[in-house]
Amino acid sequence: MLERLNIRSILGGNLALFAVISGIITPASTTLSVTTNEPEINLLTIDQPISTEVVVQYPISPVVINQGYYLFHPGIDLDGVTGDLIRPIMKGMVFRTERSRYAYGNSIIVDHGNGFSSRYAHLSIIDVKEGDTVETRTIIGKVGSTGRSTGDHLHLEVYQNGRTINPLTILPRYR
Repeated sequence: MLERLNIRSILGGNLALFAVISGIITPASTTLSVTTNEPEINLLTIDQPISTEVVVQYPISPVVINQGYYLFHPGIDLDGVTGDLIRPIMKGMVFRTERSRYAYGNSIIVDHGNGFSSRYAHLSIIDVKEGDTVETRTIIGKVGSTGRSTGDHLHLEVYQNGRTINPLTILPRYR
């Protein structure tokens, strides 16, 4: 039979011969798809415009949480000064505005769709009306201390299918 070294030399010789022949012989011009020397350019087309839209955000900046979510406090309190601008956490439609001297004081409820809504309470000024469509950049009101409040802050509640949830479960992490 054949020795191991002979098989290696035969195989190596055949591979070398194949490489030389394939470099010399070119296919017929009818089998080539491109007959010019210009490189083929593939363009990526996008039907939708690229967007940098903010989906979920904190309603005020800077973010300082004074009080967290627990059983008898169904939201979070964000520190602020009277007059600080408030924006909705997500785009949506203003479902209700309330003006009261008790409980939430001046507040706004925004319906975000998909079962989510949010309440912004203790506002000094409400800048929207029921039925308004709001984006994450829309100013909906200003921080205040109306209703049952111990000082300037924004009380934020988030509802999922009518029940309060901890807002920190949907808001982005903060430092």
